[in-house]
Amino acid sequence: MPNWDTIFRKKGHVFKEPLEKMSELLHIFSERGIKKILDLGCGTGRHLLFFGKQGFDMYGFDSSPKAISLAEEWLEKENINASLIEHKMEDRFPYENQFFGAVISIQVIHHNLVVDIKKTISEIERVLKSKGLIYLTFPKLKGGTSLDKWELKEVEKNTFVPLNGPEKDLPHHFFDLEEIPQFFKQFNILELDIDETNHRYILAEKKE
Repeated sequence: MPNWDTIFRKKGHVFKEPLEKMSELLHIFSERGIKKILDLGCGTGRHLLFFGKQGFDMYGFDSSPKAISLAEEWLEKENINASLIEHKMEDRFPYENQFFGAVISIQVIHHNLVVDIKKTISEIERVLKSKGLIYLTFPKLKGGTSLDKWELKEVEKNTFVPLNGPEKDLPHHFFDLEEIPQFFKQFNILELDIDETNHRYILAEKKE
């Protein structure tokens, strides 16, 4: 079935510019003395490059081997070091407990069924230091400029699978505002808002 590896193989670097919010996160991470950052679902590496250029120790994984290959090529060209692996987010992360000061993930964690989303969030909590930060983005509601063009099948509450389009058969979970605190019970939510791409974001701190 079509998936993001297929998309990366066809289109290459789908996204190259970092989100505007990353400049603000740069200051927040620096002020907190954060050193190690995990980019979960790093794609071809735009945010690895952004933070790597500022001296952070960058780690990233993606389920797409093509994305990892493109990211490695890009980082090498820019002379930026990062530790990258091919990995599925619903599986146990290959890192020690409390290893990272921050975890970022842009438009990734919603691509699963709820049971696996909960596994991913649990692993984020495990590898994050006490009072470490997360910055995650995901669709704010069902629909949007892309999904409106696709035929969708609801496979569980608030989780839909496109029956056509480039993300055919790939789950899309749409978080209700009411359920977000339940998914992130181990975190203090600092910000919950809409970013410049019209997606919801959460900035939160792991509880002590």
